[in-house]
Amino acid sequence: VLTGVCQDINRIEVKRVIHAATRRVPFQKKIGVGLKVEEFEEKMDKKLITGHVGLEQSMMMIADTLGWNLQNIQVGTVKPVVAEEPLENEAVKVELGYVVGLRQTATGIMNGKSVIILDFQAYIGAEEYDSITINGKPEIHEKISPCIHGDIGTVAMIVNSIPKVLNAPPGLMTMKDLPIPSASIEDMRTYLKRKKPS
Repeated sequence: VLTGVCQDINRIEVKRVIHAATRRVPFQKKIGVGLKVEEFEEKMDKKLITGHVGLEQSMMMIADTLGWNLQNIQVGTVKPVVAEEPLENEAVKVELGYVVGLRQTATGIMNGKSVIILDFQAYIGAEEYDSITINGKPEIHEKISPCIHGDIGTVAMIVNSIPKVLNAPPGLMTMKDLPIPSASIEDMRTYLKRKKPS
């Protein structure tokens, strides 16, 4: 959507920073909150906890939408974010030097240059936001603060995509092939009226 006003695009950077203390406990556990650094690394190796699943796929969809042919995608190692002071909330207690969350980046390379950078951070104490920076003509800086709540946003995207999916032609499509989802209560009512037997 944001690139629609651009004449040229050189690079896109997307950051998602989540204050993990405001998320459900299973999410906090998934990002390693409360573990020693060694435990975090061991659980990452055994795939008992994960970084962001889908960074590579998100990057490929951005590139495909822009018609960019990436020669390489580098998904960085998941790094622990460590407590600089003891922390405690209703769900977890974290000692100094223990893990409060994680950070992971991915970079898309085209013609020897980094053209897409995705940066995911989720940790207790983060100042949360989502941001998109488009280096091009014109340069665009978009910031949503606080960041979009993942659980609510995921459910809303699915529900708000229903009318677009129902009205789409047959075949396999991705999000880039469908009209942009929007809050769709009226779309849904219109669709249901059209389908109602007379």
